[in-house]
Amino acid sequence: SLLFHMTQTEVCPPSCNCKSLGEMKGWHIDCSSRKLTEVPALPVNTKRLYLQNNSLTLVPPGALDHLRSLEEVKMFDNPWNCDCHILYLKLWLEDISAPSLANIRCATPAPMRMKTLRQLTGNELGICKRLLPIKCLEFFWRDLILIAGAVITLILVAWALKFSKKLVCQINLSRYNSR
Repeated sequence: SLLFHMTQTEVCPPSCNCKSLGEMKGWHIDCSSRKLTEVPALPVNTKRLYLQNNSLTLVPPGALDHLRSLEEVKMFDNPWNCDCHILYLKLWLEDISAPSLANIRCATPAPMRMKTLRQLTGNELGICKRLLPIKCLEFFWRDLILIAGAVITLILVAWALKFSKKLVCQINLSRYNSR
């Protein structure tokens, strides 16, 4: 009945081996070599997390944010798909366990194969065009046209002012001469 009252994130994931590190000290969660294709729901007080040697390709953004007491994480030997969606995992690991970035290698896409997460540049991660929706480009062209229109209008106003001064001077001169 105690288990019934616990939420999923306080229970050992069924696909993993869990050891308590003692009362209030957290969990050692071993999910290595389980053919996992996604990261399971993990207890909040996970201290050590082993996810190596699985079939993980990505970690959904925010999926690991609740693991605030994590001290050790291993995620190598997974077929990581290193498109722009790997950015969450890269940034999360930079905060939690920067050394492990050197052990995590990309499997796909082809140009990234065998590169480590540490080697990936923002330029390489920008290959998902969906992150920059077409609408952004439409706004860009609309703004460019508006700016060009404003510049042309300013030039025309300046030219008109200059021309009108000449005209006023000529009118004044002709009045002065006719006296």
